[in-house]
Amino acid sequence: MIDYSSFFKYINENQLGKYESYFRQKIDEAFEINNDILKWQNAIDSFPQITPSNIDISKSTINIGDSSDCSNNEKNELKESLMKLHPWRKGPYNLFGNFIDTEWRSDWKWDRLKKHITPLKNKRVLDVGCGNGYHCWRMLGDGARSVTGIDPFILNLFQFKAINHFIKSNSLWVLPLKMEEFPQQTNFFDTIFSMGVLYHRRSPFDHLYELRDTLHSNGELVLETLVIDGKLGEVLVPEGRYAQMRNVWFIPSTLTLELWLKKSGFKNIRLVDVTPTTIGEQRSTDWMTFDSLNNFLSPFDLSKTIEGYPAPKRAVFIANSP
Repeated sequence: MIDYSSFFKYINENQLGKYESYFRQKIDEAFEINNDILKWQNAIDSFPQITPSNIDISKSTINIGDSSDCSNNEKNELKESLMKLHPWRKGPYNLFGNFIDTEWRSDWKWDRLKKHITPLKNKRVLDVGCGNGYHCWRMLGDGARSVTGIDPFILNLFQFKAINHFIKSNSLWVLPLKMEEFPQQTNFFDTIFSMGVLYHRRSPFDHLYELRDTLHSNGELVLETLVIDGKLGEVLVPEGRYAQMRNVWFIPSTLTLELWLKKSGFKNIRLVDVTPTTIGEQRSTDWMTFDSLNNFLSPFDLSKTIEGYPAPKRAVFIANSP
């Protein structure tokens, strides 16, 4: 369903080639167990034949072509097909005048961190929990040599495929894997992004060790996650859901998370941003019609979640591997 031939060529030209059979097995397993795959593939197969006059992956909106590249009928046919890949959570994108107004303004997060990271030019990058690949495109647009995204949700892979249908990149891939399924201790990547993943892991230390051992020596980790206000050692462990999210295990204070990074062997640790999540950054749209942050906050006190916990606040740490 998704062509990974350029990925296998890439890893065989580098030190990950010995894992080719493992990657093939995990990819085959992922595409065996989802009953919606045919529907999503049919949506992409029904795209009208349009050639974009321009592609820009370096701006806030990933832009593919112009309205003038196609007829009104073709533009509407494309929109109808893209809507079949609902819900669109990460973006925004614009395809031939069809603006995909995603649930998250993912460009806001990128704007908060891009001035703090080491330039990505010619870097080998891994994006953990990449969703449909929006930030992967921004990384490639900033000059990365290659970007590998991993995400276990198959719809995200087909949304990525829909975008790459027109861009046709051979240096960006999204694989159906979790970080704990990625080959361990490869020490391969120059930069790793883990954004919105740590609090979903039952063992945050396992995740930090996995990230550390996948970076080469002195490689850069960009870690973005939920945090709480608090002292060293303070951690929120939600009893049930947090902001209606399942599988939220640990939300540390920034001081606690800094200690976790140190204890995991990272050095040169910098807290570069702390920003509350607002209903302007995460909201329902025509492209994501389900409940969103506005429904997950207390109607009586927007500083609290609907469960009574502190409302979402996200921090960005940058650190280097040993």
